[in-house]
Amino acid sequence: MSTIDTTASEIWFLTGSQHLYGEETLAEVAADAREVAAGLDAAESVPIRVVHKPTLTTAEEVTATLAAADADAACIGLIAWMHTFSPAKMWIAGLSRLRKPLLHLHTQHHRALPWPTIDMDFMNLHQSAHGGREFGHLCTRIGLRRKVVVGPWQDDRVRASVGAWCRAASAWADQQGARFARFGDNMREVSVTEGDKVEAQLKLGYAVHGYGLGELAERVDAAGDAAVDGLVAAYLDAYDVDAALRPGGERAQSLRDAAAIEIGIRGFLEDGGFRGYTNTFENLHGLRQLPGIASQRLMADGYGFGAEGDWKHAALVRAVKVMGHGLPGGTSFMEDYTYDFSGAGGGKVLGAHMLEICPSIAAGRPRCEAHPLGIGGKDDPVRLVFDAAAGEATNASMVDMGDRFRLVVNTVTCEPPAEPLPRLPVARALWTPHPDLPAAARAWILAGGAHHTAFSLAVTPEMLDDYARIAGVERILIGRDGVDERAATAMR
Repeated sequence: MSTIDTTASEIWFLTGSQHLYGEETLAEVAADAREVAAGLDAAESVPIRVVHKPTLTTAEEVTATLAAADADAACIGLIAWMHTFSPAKMWIAGLSRLRKPLLHLHTQHHRALPWPTIDMDFMNLHQSAHGGREFGHLCTRIGLRRKVVVGPWQDDRVRASVGAWCRAASAWADQQGARFARFGDNMREVSVTEGDKVEAQLKLGYAVHGYGLGELAERVDAAGDAAVDGLVAAYLDAYDVDAALRPGGERAQSLRDAAAIEIGIRGFLEDGGFRGYTNTFENLHGLRQLPGIASQRLMADGYGFGAEGDWKHAALVRAVKVMGHGLPGGTSFMEDYTYDFSGAGGGKVLGAHMLEICPSIAAGRPRCEAHPLGIGGKDDPVRLVFDAAAGEATNASMVDMGDRFRLVVNTVTCEPPAEPLPRLPVARALWTPHPDLPAAARAWILAGGAHHTAFSLAVTPEMLDDYARIAGVERILIGRDGVDERAATAMR
């Protein structure tokens, strides 16, 4: 069952005008605004309910409405449209205190001008062309981060761009006050999985809490036989389970141990209100095996996950899963594992991890198997084995640069392996990075990107760009056209 639910979320649609035009004109402004808001609300590409609010014509109305938006937990962002000329000074107090994400929709009610009948009444009513520029100047003047979408509101392109921002706003709202559990510390001597958790809470809104393995092991040991039996039955129904792991098989206890671990982690997360977690193979005291199928299934339910104590990517995986909620494809914790430099195009990346790749990206029905791990010093862990589905995808990494956070994104094309991989008992994805492997890897390394990522067949670069802008973190995109580097905080 998914842990992601956006059904109660709202985007408020705000319309700017002024009393200069008279009540008759303001009535037309309100009617037009209701139509635009309803059109966005009905659009399939806009996943969040769009709620029309009364036209704003005074500084007092603006300030009160923006304060109410900040105070309303259901409101996750604002769309502002300047239907007529809305003097921007009346927006100063409200916008300078605003904490919710903002999208400036620069559109007008009519797609085309009525050439034979156009007169000054029409011109005075439809002033978005310069009303939006007045609003935009003020937003840039006060340094407000926002997205600007320009075009006819009826167009699929415009609605899709609004929808992408809604998804980013959902991820941002989900991270505010979110909690992530950290079982054990990070992998010893590793740099990129470290970071400033206080700064992350200040900047990104979520908190990371550490726990000893003993607290988790107690819950695993307390998993009752009936609960384990039920989960094993669910495994048998959902996956092609190796005969040795089935009830009565020679390794049936390994599957039961894995089920107990999933029950323990799931209960810990549910009781603590956590939205993700980390663990590490270097700290497994009290567990019989490294959590494999447990982490995979919890990710499939929407939890964020980071291996080796990587809390930044546990949070990022959760954010990307929220962005992609309801879209085809899936999202997983990932690692660039090894390269294939043969063939044309500069080479490919074989992505995987020791165990923990989410089945939401699987091309078919996963196989459930147990194999030696070689590290961790515990029993052979149970895991789901599959190839990722083909398609266009994004690889995103959040890194702590010491004085700021940076989101590094690479677009990739995921494809089936050229040959079977009968001796590789892990879930995996094969992709060609854009623009090619040498250029992408060089740019990624120079940008300081991590070896861990949030890999998604659902989420687009635009959604990640919108998220970076909302968060105020740097974003570097490595795509088909090369490297596009800019600081989101400078994108006014």
